[in-house]
Amino acid sequence: MRKIARFLLVAVVLPNILALTVRADVITDWNQNMLDAALVPPATSPLVMTRVAAIVQAAVFDAVNGIERHYTPIHVEPAAPRGASRRAAAVQAAYGTLVILYPAQKTTLDTKLAASLAALAEDEDSGSIARGVQWGQTVANAILAWRSTDGFTPPPPPFFGSLDVGKWRPTPPGFLPGAGVQFAYMTTWAIESPSQFRPAGPPALTSTQYTADFIETKTMGSLSSLSRSSDQTLASLFWNAGTVSSFWDRIAISLAEDRHLNFSNKARLLALLNISMADAVIGCWDAKYTPDYLFWRPVTAITLADTDGNPDTIVDPAWQPLFATPNHPEYPSGHSCASGAAGRVLANYFGEDTSFSVQSDVMLGVVRSFPNFSSALEEIKNARVFAGIHFRTACDDGQSLGISVSDYVNTHSLRRLNDVDDK
Repeated sequence: MRKIARFLLVAVVLPNILALTVRADVITDWNQNMLDAALVPPATSPLVMTRVAAIVQAAVFDAVNGIERHYTPIHVEPAAPRGASRRAAAVQAAYGTLVILYPAQKTTLDTKLAASLAALAEDEDSGSIARGVQWGQTVANAILAWRSTDGFTPPPPPFFGSLDVGKWRPTPPGFLPGAGVQFAYMTTWAIESPSQFRPAGPPALTSTQYTADFIETKTMGSLSSLSRSSDQTLASLFWNAGTVSSFWDRIAISLAEDRHLNFSNKARLLALLNISMADAVIGCWDAKYTPDYLFWRPVTAITLADTDGNPDTIVDPAWQPLFATPNHPEYPSGHSCASGAAGRVLANYFGEDTSFSVQSDVMLGVVRSFPNFSSALEEIKNARVFAGIHFRTACDDGQSLGISVSDYVNTHSLRRLNDVDDK
């Protein structure tokens, strides 16, 4: 009743609300509201953002699907009241999750909710909207309750790695403990377990592969590299400036608009995309913190190369990467894991040879364009190596992990129940 009362209050504050720009597509609108919320200081980290985006988009999908009943649900079985508004359910599901995830932004989110519901009131029945709001909140509550026991909280004790040769330890400049240790054992969204697609592990320190990886990162990833081009430097900075969720959600929405995807299929696409990225990250962190892996970062490996037993890796005590190294083990690359999953979802949906462009929500005005998804994933791998924060094997294996996760999610989740047009 409280939510319905808020809706009825719209008529009183309508003149002020209509000063806001409200897009007709509430799926797109509330995805952008989510991305905007993540940028408000303190900004949500790329790692945590994968969980946030999966929660929000899962709630939106299950809310819409609970009315239409076209697909298998992510978590909430379809049980919407008859005549509930799909759009109102999607709005309330997004709002209901975001206001719990970002309680300090409640005032802003309340205003956006009121604006969305006011726009719906122009062409939908008030009773249908009220039923949609009720159902959307029910789904939001269920998704939040499910994920409240996923292992994200409480965080484990600080992890400081090992001083053993080849093992991760805190890196300059902050020498922070390992980030996101709990993601290594969190409840997955769709895959069977965090270790289901665990890769083989980093190469041995005396191997030919490690030597090649070491030399490439040392040469191309140095802060003062003379081999890295200006465009390679820009790409490295670009792919590090925003969250992987923001990059790929924006790409998905742009392609969905170009292909005129309908309301329902946008909800499903964003859910597939974000639960695939979330599970890819969980699988990635499982590998990062596997005791037999825990691989050291280039900034450690290169400055301590005289300890690795490999005569072909030459030490440079003064070596520095292009930008600060993230505070978690090197293998595999988190960005490559998540992007591998995302690229595969979109390639499966729109076709591998789809061309597209992507903008950063942080580096405003910078645009990267690609003829297909493979070229984008290759640039992302290069960007992590050329930034000096990863070795090539970690990026290759991370991308493969993400693709495997995506293929599994695509096969086993959000499956069509009836004869529904997937495009």
